Amino acid sequence: MAKKVRLAVIGGSRGGAFDNALSILAECLELTAVCDLNEKVLQDWKIKYPEIVTFSSYDQLLESPLVDAIFLATPMLLHADQAIQALRAGKHVLSEVIAAHTIEDGWKLIEAVEASGLKYMMAENYCYTRENKMVQQMADAGAFGEITYAECGYIHDVRNLLHGADGSLTWRGQCVHDFNACTYPTHSLGPIAKWLGIDQSGGDRFEELVTFNTKSRSTANYFRERFGTDHPGAQPDFWRQGDSSTTLIRTKKGVVVSLRVDIQSARPHNMVHYGLQGTEGAYLGPRFEGEDPLIWLHNEASGNSVTDPQWDSLWLHKTKWDHPDWRAWEKEALHTGHGGGDFFVIREFVSAIQEDRKPAVDVYDAVTWSSLFALSLQSVSGGGSPVKFVDFYGNS
Repeated sequence: MAKKVRLAVIGGSRGGAFDNALSILAECLELTAVCDLNEKVLQDWKIKYPEIVTFSSYDQLLESPLVDAIFLATPMLLHADQAIQALRAGKHVLSEVIAAHTIEDGWKLIEAVEASGLKYMMAENYCYTRENKMVQQMADAGAFGEITYAECGYIHDVRNLLHGADGSLTWRGQCVHDFNACTYPTHSLGPIAKWLGIDQSGGDRFEELVTFNTKSRSTANYFRERFGTDHPGAQPDFWRQGDSSTTLIRTKKGVVVSLRVDIQSARPHNMVHYGLQGTEGAYLGPRFEGEDPLIWLHNEASGNSVTDPQWDSLWLHKTKWDHPDWRAWEKEALHTGHGGGDFFVIREFVSAIQEDRKPAVDVYDAVTWSSLFALSLQSVSGGGSPVKFVDFYGNS
């Protein structure tokens, strides 16, 4: 068996959400350290894993010979700097989303990965849900024909995470205060990019985008109800981020992608909405808990596919299109978060290290998908002006 990867979790509070996946993957990784600024968080980890070493200093953790790789579960605006620091210290990096929030940091991150020769992966777990992997199988096999359009959305009211108990802003709240952009794009865009073949192979590339954001209302209403009219957040002009952000992307092959991100509007969650349209088929993801994902394939559909096309449940096609990883690891994956995605991202990262190969979501994917933060910021500030994508892939 390959040598176990000795892993440290950076950001013990958020990292705790991945505890089941870490435990299930104990045959190929060893949790050796946790780093957090909160002593109580470290104590809780130590109770469950008495053998680990805990750190309140990130610099000191990176000096530890007990750590081969780190998992960044810290506030997202810290990810690029912390990943670069770890790579320079000789540690492989698995980073939560997003990878970088500026174009400059994207280039610096690529440079650090290339200079180190180490493995970097972004933990975009939405690429690994069962339905998204099935659709990827279909897209790769050409079952949809030529793809012309895709849509995706992350609609998740997280206003309760924008503040502490005293009304002070958390890092999420500060981000909503500071930026008016598509700030959290990769859960939506990552699976779509995989389906369209946006990668180093040059199958297709994102070419241009425009972003329009709504006015800001919902968060001010929430803060007014929660903390009263004297709280600064009770005023709509306190928040730069509009309630809902819509981005249209055109690829070099002429595919149009519609992406909506909304973390403020008051409504039930719809965090996994996807759609795909091709010349020979279409896919429509579920909009609410309990609704089946739907598929229509010209050559496999129920009823007459021309005169009376009918949607089928995606699960009716499971026997043919279920991804091999899900066939092999279903039991383990379903005990972890994000629809099993937490299991698969960590497994893929560890496997890439052990097999000395490129991970499935590498640094070029990570910075390309994450670049919507910076590019949409530019588009919104220009009144919805078109902005060209940066070709991070180049000749990689």
